[in-house]
Amino acid sequence: MYRRSNRRRFVFVLLLLTSITLITLDMRGSSSGAIGSLRRGAHDVFAPIQSAADKVIAPVGDFFGGLTRYGHVKSENQRLKARIADLQAHGLVESDAQRQLRELTQLEQLTFAGDLKSIVARVVSTSPSNFQVTVELDKGTAAGIAKGMPVVSGAGLVGRVVEVSKERATVLLITDGESHVGVRFSESGDTGVANGAGARTPIQVGFVNAGTKVTTGEVVTTSGLQDAIFPPGVPVGKVRSAKPAADKLALDVTIEPVVDLSHLEFLKVLTWLPPAGP
Repeated sequence: MYRRSNRRRFVFVLLLLTSITLITLDMRGSSSGAIGSLRRGAHDVFAPIQSAADKVIAPVGDFFGGLTRYGHVKSENQRLKARIADLQAHGLVESDAQRQLRELTQLEQLTFAGDLKSIVARVVSTSPSNFQVTVELDKGTAAGIAKGMPVVSGAGLVGRVVEVSKERATVLLITDGESHVGVRFSESGDTGVANGAGARTPIQVGFVNAGTKVTTGEVVTTSGLQDAIFPPGVPVGKVRSAKPAADKLALDVTIEPVVDLSHLEFLKVLTWLPPAGP
């Protein structure tokens, strides 16, 4: 029995390491071919395990979060500590429920989405590698999600689906170095291209005419020009700075995302795809 248990553990660990390798391997390459198929399969195989782990870890995190606030009450007896921790944990759960309700309510009131149909999904993990700024959603092709679809929160643009399997979808965030979004300035109507530069780094906007009037704090939205990969009018960011480029022929503009990309939980995938090429 002991040997059998050890063997099962070994097989599980081997499968887990294989999955991680396949998901990480060639993240910046094409998602087609044998490696892409194996990686998408690995996402679906381990989706139930990942979901179960999330359910186990979440309450544990809430429990220790409650204990942290009462870390100085060391003189209290064990029964009182347990009672305080229990009450505090209950309060944290209640607060978390309110926050989730607020996020879901905002998703139901997307004024910028127009008549576009959408799919609500939950973030189950963040970047599986050091190469891309991504999040993974708990829904995939089975729910109607396809590669290339835009992903938004209640505030604005989050990114686009770059890989999808039956039960999971990987979203490339707008801060990733491979992300390029055609944008329009709300005040002047002029356009540019927002280029990601990495997590927690302001987004650079290029190809902005030197004569464009740019105001700090103004909202920048998706331009939706011909062949755009995003529909028009979705908020992307707010202008942080603008100054003449070294050649004086353009403006160097930076923007801050309107969405807090470090705290994503519920998102909407817009069932919109870029126009097909000729």
